[in-house]
Amino acid sequence: MKRREILTAAAALATGATAVAVLGGKKETTSAVSQNQLGSPALNKNRRQLRLVTSWPKDFPGLGIMANRFAEFVTKMTEGRIEVKVYAAGELVGPGEVFDAVSTGAADMYHAAEYYWQGKAKGFSFFTAVPMGLTATEINGWVNFGGGQELWDNLSAKFNIKAFHAGNTGHQMGGWFKKEINTLEDFKGLKMRMPGIGGEVIRRLGGAAVKLSGGEIYQALQSGAIDATEWVGPWNDYAFGFYREAPYYYGPGFHEPGAALSLGVNLDVWNSLSATDQAIFIAAGRSANDLSVGEYTHENTKALITLKEKHNIEPRVFSKEIWDRIGILSEEAVAEIGTSDKQTQAIYESYLKARNSYRTWTEISDGAYITARAAALK
Repeated sequence: MKRREILTAAAALATGATAVAVLGGKKETTSAVSQNQLGSPALNKNRRQLRLVTSWPKDFPGLGIMANRFAEFVTKMTEGRIEVKVYAAGELVGPGEVFDAVSTGAADMYHAAEYYWQGKAKGFSFFTAVPMGLTATEINGWVNFGGGQELWDNLSAKFNIKAFHAGNTGHQMGGWFKKEINTLEDFKGLKMRMPGIGGEVIRRLGGAAVKLSGGEIYQALQSGAIDATEWVGPWNDYAFGFYREAPYYYGPGFHEPGAALSLGVNLDVWNSLSATDQAIFIAAGRSANDLSVGEYTHENTKALITLKEKHNIEPRVFSKEIWDRIGILSEEAVAEIGTSDKQTQAIYESYLKARNSYRTWTEISDGAYITARAAALK
């Protein structure tokens, strides 16, 4: 057969063929003519576009970038066969609605903090952060090697979700306050933005815990609806300008010693993925997790220097009296929530065992070294 005849026959076959596109697990057929108009032969192959909704403002430093990195990793590793499109808070659903959207299949994935779902199941808090809990490296140890992921899988499956870590802010700060916090009495009547079990500790200190999304905090400070707020650390806090409304900056944070962020996938979507694609998703989450810890270390340092040198913000440390009381109340609050039902208790007991075990190494390694370095380099 001559070359011209071969090309003619191939064109005839292409005209009669159909291409399959998949969106959110639903298949749609489109004519090969419309695919060919895009000018790429690869578009005739099966493709999948998945929607990832987040609890963060669009392209927000750190938190928002974690989701973008996850999406880019998946798209590159599948050579465009799976495209993950990221939607910031409010673009498809509100920041607090992403869990329900993924659970019902209205969206395919979310990127958020698991303690936002404490109202659905108290055990979720342990997979982000709890007061006096695990650091970033410790939570990695528990989830990946200490049985945490299996417990998490059992919990999230009840809501038709498969979740895993895809980011970590590292140690967070204690918060921004409109007044000095010198004694326990200063917490009485204090209205503070703080989610999760940390918010329960604020209530036990005599304050009022207020739950707000990131984009709502500054206005609440400005209007007087809240007197104080925690958010993340210098990098993200500076971006929101909290120092202009609440100039007293305290740390370290008792409530989030290593706040892990999560990627939740609709379980039907997850089960529809091949083993290879599931492995790519897990690897993408781990990549986002590792990069975020390094990035926060780098960017928090730069932002803190700017806050100190340009805005005269000098971080403070809570007094020993306050820390001692916070320690007692944190243990009480975590234990009360941790024993509230059978499934949460299994998570709590595993978490507590990991924390108490890891302390034997962390305190003699990182903790002792940082204290010794600080003394030596004065």
